Amino acid sequence: MGKYVNTKPRHSESKLQQACVRWFKIQYPKETIFAIPNGGKRNALEAKIMKGEGVLAGVSDLFVMKPSKNYCGLFIEMKTGKNKLSVNQKEFLTIAKSKGYKTAVCYSLDDFAKEVNNYMK
Repeated sequence: MGKYVNTKPRHSESKLQQACVRWFKIQYPKETIFAIPNGGKRNALEAKIMKGEGVLAGVSDLFVMKPSKNYCGLFIEMKTGKNKLSVNQKEFLTIAKSKGYKTAVCYSLDDFAKEVNNYMK
């Protein structure tokens, strides 16, 4: 039992993302948000298949499919705790910005709500 004390909850980023998606669907029921499941561990065959299907390292976790007056859509990268962006994630966000997309990195539901509400105005 002692080895489980003070351990990080498993899948905390996933739980945060699920909470954010639930919040979004309540606040903006007529709008579309979707996950881009790029992460996770896969065996070599699955990774090869997914790469062939177009999986791209660094793509953000969520996308809000609604243009605003200034942007084509909103990419959101979810992080928890002290997690930082990978090199691929930084590169993707830079490219997305250069193509006219709004980008955000959110560490909490409050961060997410603030970013989304500001974007949707």
